Amino acid sequence: MVLEQRYRWKNKHIREQVSVLDGKQAPTILLKNARYLNQVFRKWMTANIWVHEDRIVYVGEKLPENTTDCEIVDCSGQFLVPGYIEPHAHPFHLYNPHSLARYASQFGTTTLINDNMALILQLDKKKAFSLLRELRSIPTTMYWWCRFDAQTEILDEVDTFSHADVKAWLEHDAVLQGGELTGWPKLLDGDDMMLHWIQEAKRMRKKIEGHFPGASEKTLAKMMLFGTDCDHEAISGQEVYNRLMQGYMVSLRHSSIRPDLPVLLDEIHALGIDQYDHFMFNTDGASASFYEQGIIDNLIRIAIEKGVPVIDAYNMATINVARYYNLEYLHGNIATGRVANINFLTDEKNPTPVSVLAKGQWVKKDGVSLDAFEKMDWEAQGLEPLNIDWELTSDDLQFSMPFGIQMESSVITKPYSISIDVNYEELSPNHDECFFMLMDKEGKWRINTVVKGFANNLPGLASSYTNTGDIILIGKNKSDMVSAFNRMKELGGGIVISEDENIVLEIPLPLKGVMSNKPVEDLIEDEKKLSSYLVERGYRFNDPIYSLLFFTSTHLPYIRVTQQGMYDVMNKMVLFPTIMR
Repeated sequence: MVLEQRYRWKNKHIREQVSVLDGKQAPTILLKNARYLNQVFRKWMTANIWVHEDRIVYVGEKLPENTTDCEIVDCSGQFLVPGYIEPHAHPFHLYNPHSLARYASQFGTTTLINDNMALILQLDKKKAFSLLRELRSIPTTMYWWCRFDAQTEILDEVDTFSHADVKAWLEHDAVLQGGELTGWPKLLDGDDMMLHWIQEAKRMRKKIEGHFPGASEKTLAKMMLFGTDCDHEAISGQEVYNRLMQGYMVSLRHSSIRPDLPVLLDEIHALGIDQYDHFMFNTDGASASFYEQGIIDNLIRIAIEKGVPVIDAYNMATINVARYYNLEYLHGNIATGRVANINFLTDEKNPTPVSVLAKGQWVKKDGVSLDAFEKMDWEAQGLEPLNIDWELTSDDLQFSMPFGIQMESSVITKPYSISIDVNYEELSPNHDECFFMLMDKEGKWRINTVVKGFANNLPGLASSYTNTGDIILIGKNKSDMVSAFNRMKELGGGIVISEDENIVLEIPLPLKGVMSNKPVEDLIEDEKKLSSYLVERGYRFNDPIYSLLFFTSTHLPYIRVTQQGMYDVMNKMVLFPTIMR
């Protein structure tokens, strides 16, 4: 661990901050007449707030003696609240950590607590930690999780999630928690290595995030005994109640595949729950287009509309999260000593800010986005375009498996018996079954089957956007599937659709084939076009991006296509192995 990661501020910086109070130095920003949310007194109060560089150095009635070169802002008529915290970000869903952080800051979410899955799967430890260090310099505060499993059946899991690497991640100062525990059934079945990692996290005073969809009261109790602290999978008021009863912090989700918050709040209130200290919000890595209306600010707005007291709604996005992660001394409140993450509102019931300070820098001012985020050199961070140096052949496009994948929702898939004849170059548009292939990005193996319910008139789609970064091909026409694959190969990764061997839609993903380097605003438009196209072609669910991602993910039922083969999630077994090329 390098020394620069040990302390938030060096001694000389703290001395400078103290000297501001003595009038020897001026603050960099003075916020006068600021009506702000004070979470100690649980009320709106008026004060002058002194900011020096990235830290609040004073909150109270006094004004600084020295204001040389100090930016003075009169906050009369505005409401100031702490920057919002997203505790459950998956910053690799077409967008990347940098672009998501920049976009989220415009809506007042100035701290992200991020999944490290893509970093573990795409980068070695040295490169991953280098990226974490690089992201410390952006205005948004970036914290991380430490995953204990791949959320799918990969070929080299023992190496990818080696004890040494997991321990190094857990020990990293930017890592706040272990999890999420998508592999919890293995823990229940006796996986002592996972239990050891949980024990290590607890020894380091770090949290454990669950992933317990549909879990019974007994299972919730067991997982609490194993060391879990929080869960975000409740989809009803009763499930929220059950988690609270077992001592969990409950993260209320509102995401593109589970936009549950309005129903959760209605049902929570119907059960008589009117205390909010054990609640926080999350968007669970929503698709880019879902973020068009905002990030955590949107969830605060929903909560206020659903009758949550205004101060509690803000607390669920700020101080509750900071206290849970033992970060109250840095985040979640406007007080002396905290990081200067401050949102400026026009109305206490409108949580979308007109101005935003992040680490004491203006990232948005008077409604205008400021260019505060320097560009990233992604290739220097090891996130270069996908290099596919092999060809797709006619031998690869042979389909003979007796059963396929039937889509029940955007992310739930079941096995079904294939009754159509698949020994053709093209399938009929009169049904909703398409050819489906998962191919190793290195070209070493493949698995071929049929997917039912994805589309009924999709010529050919290729996608390197999957949980593992391997390649999915879907379509009615083998020639168009090859055409889409070849274009995706030229792009160095992406999502590509071909019709009559002409490319009609593409989303380049030059960062290892799983992330874009575009701003989120541009990705939103690309994603809308893709969704609209697929809906026209028979896709009937609500999130095609997540469908592509989760075909390989074994943390959801019932059947998945993985690096090891067709996998039965409930029985934890490979039904048909992958075919070596």
